[in-house]
Amino acid sequence: MPDWNDVVEAGTRLLGVDVTTSYGTPALKVRDKLVCRLRTNPDALVLRVIDMEDRDALIRGNPDAFFITPHYQEYPYVLVRLEAVDPVELGELVEDAWRTQAPKRLQAEHDRGGA
Repeated sequence: MPDWNDVVEAGTRLLGVDVTTSYGTPALKVRDKLVCRLRTNPDALVLRVIDMEDRDALIRGNPDAFFITPHYQEYPYVLVRLEAVDPVELGELVEDAWRTQAPKRLQAEHDRGGA
């Protein structure tokens, strides 16, 4: 079962990711743009997604792991139950979230194998 440490491990493999806070909770950001953060009530990971269609597909495909609350209805974020998500999928989703926020230059450097 993944936890915040697994999220940090996946995120810090990506260029420019800072482990920080957002709304008083642990977060990952790239160039001050939110990639993901923990939240309470309900306990979940708030994760940036590619677009609303991607979010809806995640929820339809695995509603035990992915959901939203009314607050996120109009935003490209999904809530993730860490205890229910596949660890490999979580790593891929963190990278996708990073790609939505990272500058193209950082993405290109990462794709070339930059450290």
